[in-house]
Amino acid sequence: MKDEGKVRIREHEIEVKLQMVYWKSDKFWIGKLLDHPEIMTQGETLEELEENMKDAYLLMTMDDVPEEYELKEIALTV
Repeated sequence: MKDEGKVRIREHEIEVKLQMVYWKSDKFWIGKLLDHPEIMTQGETLEELEENMKDAYLLMTMDDVPEEYELKEIALTV
């Protein structure tokens, strides 16, 4: 069974579902996250693009989080 959409972050496991828009350029598959348009990457294959996108997402969202942290789900009504 594939762990699609699941990301292991240190001790916690969270599931994040994000939409990625992607297209084929001359040489690479290019993609960016609709929920985080600042996160964009590429890959030689679609599989590599997905892996690179997971890595980019973790880098952009968790890079400055210390080793010990807590995780809490919140709901916002706006």
